[in-house]
Amino acid sequence: MVKKEYIFRFLRDLQNNNTKEWMDAHRDRYETAKERWLVEIEKILKRLGQHDPQFEQIDPKEANERINNNLLYHPEKPTYKDHFGCEPTSVKKQGAIYISVGPQSSFIGGGMHNPEKETLDKVRKAIDQNGEELQAIIESEDIQEYFGGLTPDEKKLKTAPQNYAKDHEHIELLRRKNFTVMKKLTEDEITDDQFIDRVEEAYLKMKPLNDFLTKAMNE
Repeated sequence: MVKKEYIFRFLRDLQNNNTKEWMDAHRDRYETAKERWLVEIEKILKRLGQHDPQFEQIDPKEANERINNNLLYHPEKPTYKDHFGCEPTSVKKQGAIYISVGPQSSFIGGGMHNPEKETLDKVRKAIDQNGEELQAIIESEDIQEYFGGLTPDEKKLKTAPQNYAKDHEHIELLRRKNFTVMKKLTEDEITDDQFIDRVEEAYLKMKPLNDFLTKAMNE
């Protein structure tokens, strides 16, 4: 089996030669790198399955993110992504965990990103009714020290959402459209023997946030 460093070597070359012609000529290298990444996804699913049985039911190939960018909706993007991604979830409406590895940026993230209006409305309703619980989660050491707090939300509203008062106790949370956290990792932290431990650690630290969001989405 090739080492994890192979993944980064391939992605660097892809980044410098981001064309279909290059990919077609190096398809064997892509398949080798992808298969090595699928081995890591399988390990992630097995480890997280110790905390939630749903992960044991997920096929690593289904958790793997496609390497092709969606040029139909984003024609300005390159043909291929410069990273491998994994979102191990079998349920649509739940707080997520996402792992990205690439030469430009590697990280473990989670929470709720770009939800549909109906889902966002449900989360806002939960904040209206029990915002102090979410605020306590966000202010916890796990979120503040490990992730550095919630990721800044560039899409948040400039004012209160419809049907909510501008002076609402939790107006800053209600203005948000995204509730995500992110922990950046170095290439060494991806390729060493503790990578799966780090994924597990991040999963457990974001779990209270994901649990709150999942409950809100499904009420």
